[in-house]
Amino acid sequence: MPTTAPGHRSSPADLPLHTTEDVRAGRPRLALLPIGSFEQHGAHLPLTTDTLIACAVAAEIAARHEVLLLPPLTVSCSHEHADWPGTVSVSAGTLHAVVTDIAASLHRSGVRALVLVNGHGGNYVLRNVVQESAAHDGIRMALFPGPADWAAARDRAGLETSAHDDMHAGETETSILLHTRPEAVRDGYATADHRADERPHLLTLGMAAYTASGVIGRPSLASAEKGRELLAGLAEAFDAYPEVCGVRGD
Repeated sequence: MPTTAPGHRSSPADLPLHTTEDVRAGRPRLALLPIGSFEQHGAHLPLTTDTLIACAVAAEIAARHEVLLLPPLTVSCSHEHADWPGTVSVSAGTLHAVVTDIAASLHRSGVRALVLVNGHGGNYVLRNVVQESAAHDGIRMALFPGPADWAAARDRAGLETSAHDDMHAGETETSILLHTRPEAVRDGYATADHRADERPHLLTLGMAAYTASGVIGRPSLASAEKGRELLAGLAEAFDAYPEVCGVRGD
């Protein structure tokens, strides 16, 4: 009996390779936790798209800053995509608990700040996790990228679709994977455009009420060059975060 679906493809995990002695020597005070998802991204992008993007963003940051790069959380809150095969979700309460436990563990080990590098827009609970952390004396937390960070990166890359219209598997996500993981982008993205600019009841009805393919956006506009500039723009936007997190110069 086959153990994977027909046409199954895999790729090396985006896992950090530092040892405990590396961490001891570096004594990082800022940690990055990539958070993705395992959800449909149309017929041209893999279920791991958000995780691959979160890891790519975190890797760009780690190349510029002294950080402890953590392995990604690969399953999160994707309930709006439940109508498509392959999508897997955990509850918001579970994601909240896991991230909070990770933050507490890092704090005990001497890490002073944790940035959640979020690749999935449906992880609304992460805002609450960061908000609640500000009321305690533990590790300082931040959520990245924020709307302003994305806006600056999109302007730098010359994206043609707006952030609202480019919701899912469109110009942004396809561009980043064309740059970082071109082998993961399937044929057909050039003809996969679908617009659904008005989505008033998305939380109630889910994505299937607004798209049959799972795409909302214009992947036909994507390019590897745009993906490269998006990541460069995000890495540059992150430069302000160490100071916000109280670890500038550590």
